[in-house]
Amino acid sequence: MNIVKIGRDGLEFSRAGLGSWAFGGGGWRYSWGPQDDKLSAATIGRAMELGVNWIDTAPLYGFGHSEEVIGGVVKDLSVKPFIATKCGLLWDEKRRIDKKLTSASIRREAEESLRRLRVEAIDLYQIHWPLPESAIEEGWSALLGLKAEGKIKNAGVCNFSVDQLKRVIPLGLPVSIQLPYNYLEREIESELLHFCKKNGIAVLAYGVLKKGFLSGCMTKDRVLGLPMDDHRKRDDFFCDKNIDDCAPRLRDFIAEARSAGQTPAAYALTWALKNENISCAIVGARSPQQLSENLAGV
Repeated sequence: MNIVKIGRDGLEFSRAGLGSWAFGGGGWRYSWGPQDDKLSAATIGRAMELGVNWIDTAPLYGFGHSEEVIGGVVKDLSVKPFIATKCGLLWDEKRRIDKKLTSASIRREAEESLRRLRVEAIDLYQIHWPLPESAIEEGWSALLGLKAEGKIKNAGVCNFSVDQLKRVIPLGLPVSIQLPYNYLEREIESELLHFCKKNGIAVLAYGVLKKGFLSGCMTKDRVLGLPMDDHRKRDDFFCDKNIDDCAPRLRDFIAEARSAGQTPAAYALTWALKNENISCAIVGARSPQQLSENLAGV
């Protein structure tokens, strides 16, 4: 798989990265339903066999569980993948989620992620959401401080606007930004992608399958049959009306995929990576077979 240089400090990502949101398992507000940890571990192994050299995660995914699963697998590998994780979303004993970007809070989060991941330094540490917006400079300064201390190797952001990037760049340039991008969501094409290219910020696309919708399998009946703790049951995008409204564009997308000789799931990744301003794309998977199918396009 092709490799892309991210930043200036030796970070070289395969064009597809493994997304581990579902590894967090069920029982929380944004879960994808139950997940077998052994399947998660096998999926990591399959990803590396296929040339994927980085995994994207976050403390929020299962309230630390995704990071723990990854740490348990990676510690025994002779060749280790790069690991990207995030900060800024916290939870309490009642599993209520809060957004915090204070320096002290981020430092605590970093130490907890280092422990769960069983690494001495985090390859790419990212602000998950620019919230509260009033604190993004403090949060970004905290990441730069962690980098100076060797706790993290690279600092990036997620879901920032151009104006928010302009606020943090004078303090230090993010090596990367994670943004949603797929056949149905192209808002970043108008300004953000060009701004990032001009400033040398690598764009890591997420949501390339639109939570499975672009696989062509997420019918209204399929949504109804999802586990009760799968957050897509409550996602407005998957309401009956919106699925109907998006059906014509989905048909066009499936026709494009067939013309390219690919499954819709594989073509979703191919389509996103066709954009020269997209450095890499994150591909979620819950099993080795699903990952192999999703990566067929690359």
